[in-house]
Amino acid sequence: MTRVFFSCTIGTLASLALGLALTCSNFDLGIGGPAAHAVEPAVVDSASPPSELSGPHDAALHLTPEERINISVYERANPSVVNISTQSILVDNFFMLRREAEGSGSGAVIDKRGHILTNYHVVDGASAIKVTLASTKTYAATLVGKDKEQDIAVLHIEAPAEELQPVVLGNSDNLRVGQRVYILGNPFSWDGTLTTGIISSLNRDLPSRVSGQVMSSRIQTDAAMNPGNSGGPLLDTRSRMIGMCVAIATTTGQNAGVGFAIPIDRVKQMVPQLIQHGRVIRASIGIAQVMQTEAGLVVVSLTPDGPAARAGLRGFRRVVQRRQEGPVVYETESIDRSHADRILAVDGEPMLTGVRFRDKISEYKPGQTIKLRIERDGQEQDLAVTLSAD
Repeated sequence: MTRVFFSCTIGTLASLALGLALTCSNFDLGIGGPAAHAVEPAVVDSASPPSELSGPHDAALHLTPEERINISVYERANPSVVNISTQSILVDNFFMLRREAEGSGSGAVIDKRGHILTNYHVVDGASAIKVTLASTKTYAATLVGKDKEQDIAVLHIEAPAEELQPVVLGNSDNLRVGQRVYILGNPFSWDGTLTTGIISSLNRDLPSRVSGQVMSSRIQTDAAMNPGNSGGPLLDTRSRMIGMCVAIATTTGQNAGVGFAIPIDRVKQMVPQLIQHGRVIRASIGIAQVMQTEAGLVVVSLTPDGPAARAGLRGFRRVVQRRQEGPVVYETESIDRSHADRILAVDGEPMLTGVRFRDKISEYKPGQTIKLRIERDGQEQDLAVTLSAD
């Protein structure tokens, strides 16, 4: 049986090791609003290709072009990668005992202000967080913002700007299967570890360890991930972060050549809000549950007084019947499914799965109006819904 594990490590003071999970992700940042800190991404020096190394013994080593790229990726990106260690209190509910536990993961410096990107599951439940830079200097960290659904967190450390080297942020919208990639992080707490492989597939869906919801459009790679790699960068051959490591599929808890990363473009959209608001403010349509069918999404239930309910969308109807026998009144309850609307499309895009419907709504902002194509009582019609803030 194949299981999905997340790539951070946790152990107790009694030296009990609990393998949790791996994660990778990529992003590009831009922060708006007066309360936000501007992110200052590193700049790629296009005049210095990754195959050119400045080491004095380069020629004597007879390095191959592939080796030159590997070395260049490591030397450029390693100063941006950090080790994250956590302390937490675990409670045994049966014996009512409390014990301290330690965990570790990876992260990446994203600006000169001291913001660190990692997975939320790396720091979930932590009472204390420390970040160790590539220079080996360690700083106490605070959690600035988190998103459980996508397993993303942003930390902050009070470190001098000259000690911080932000990772170069790439793009993930044009990735190709077969493209060479690198993972740089701290597996098993061994800092500065580089592994390499290829992009094995794109647009993979897997459940979130934190929220239980499906995380869509993950990058799949065969580059080795192990406990402690969670939150570390997935890099391309130009040392640009194109994803953030997040999980592995394995039957043993160790690397089996199937790892997953969060695309950097998804991270770029979320990080500015995490820094400014501490959370992601999503658009909400006010639909609590849908039932997936071959002919669209049947609306099961609505959020009371939510956008969909105010627009007149209909879900399952609760029908109560009463009958009286002598002085006693009996009530029976049934569900009228024929009352529910069926969602066929959103702004012209056919809706075939609940995951795609959720992702489609997330592409909009609160206050925007969308057009639902629905089927009601066998007839198709359009319904306008103005989204609210979640």
